[in-house]
Amino acid sequence: MSDPKSDAAETEALETRSLGAATVLFGPRRGKYPDGNSLLVAGAEESLLIDPSLGMIARRGALPRVDRIVLSHCHEDHVAGLHLFPDVPVHVHAADRLGLESIDGMMEIYGFSGTVADPWRQALVDQFHYTPRPDARSFEDGAVFDLGGGVRVTAIHAPGHTRGHCVLHVAPDDALYLGDIDLSSFGPYYGDAWSTLEDFEKSLELVRSLDARAWVTFHHIGVIDDRAAFLEKLERYAAVIRRREERLLEYLAEPRTLDEIVAHRFVYRPGDAVVFADPVERHSMGQHLARFRESGRVSEVEPGRYCVT
Repeated sequence: MSDPKSDAAETEALETRSLGAATVLFGPRRGKYPDGNSLLVAGAEESLLIDPSLGMIARRGALPRVDRIVLSHCHEDHVAGLHLFPDVPVHVHAADRLGLESIDGMMEIYGFSGTVADPWRQALVDQFHYTPRPDARSFEDGAVFDLGGGVRVTAIHAPGHTRGHCVLHVAPDDALYLGDIDLSSFGPYYGDAWSTLEDFEKSLELVRSLDARAWVTFHHIGVIDDRAAFLEKLERYAAVIRRREERLLEYLAEPRTLDEIVAHRFVYRPGDAVVFADPVERHSMGQHLARFRESGRVSEVEPGRYCVT
């Protein structure tokens, strides 16, 4: 059993920032993975928590009132604190709901197999406290959660990271919660079975077109309250996709197999101890390879070997 005094001390050490009706509950290390920054939105009638992260466990000595929970999408780090609220209604986009029905459904989102599957399945339980919520309620693009007193949260479908990934607009704060469009130096993640590079790029264009007063990320940055700064960080983030493609074209100056591309590492750094690095590299860079083949920039020069045309 945890020490309540220790819990309280840890809770006090975690930062918060009020945007008005919304309050950013920063995770340890400003939400660096596997931690994250959750968002609490309080209206006159209800309070809504977006993405209960591992940081909510650190706050368990002083949990806020939560009447409902909304997930930006269904991934391990965004549901890690969900078990702390077993009786609170949970809402997720219909395209990601399978991940809350069972751990098998969650594993389907990732698509990991072979020697990666079992340790990752165990990590979901041990590290991220995965607990099925078959009672989860589905929503669609444009769903509005009215919390009373003019406070509303609107879901905007922005897939690519997962099929159901959404950004969420909070009124009247005019804050846009970006979920895992996190503007980090790592860049966009589209390495799961349910991830799509093309959809992610469209979602980047979507968030670029949306006006807001503040932008909130689940990881790293936290809050940006200047549009010029937001656009600069968004451009830097999107440019990671272009750099991956440039590096891949350079690597394919000589014929290479997809296995060689995976081993070379374009998403992760060589030597990074990431249990799922291989399947993520295969799905991510396989999409770039397919794009280059379709455009004619890369051809299959012999069975299973690809080279710049």
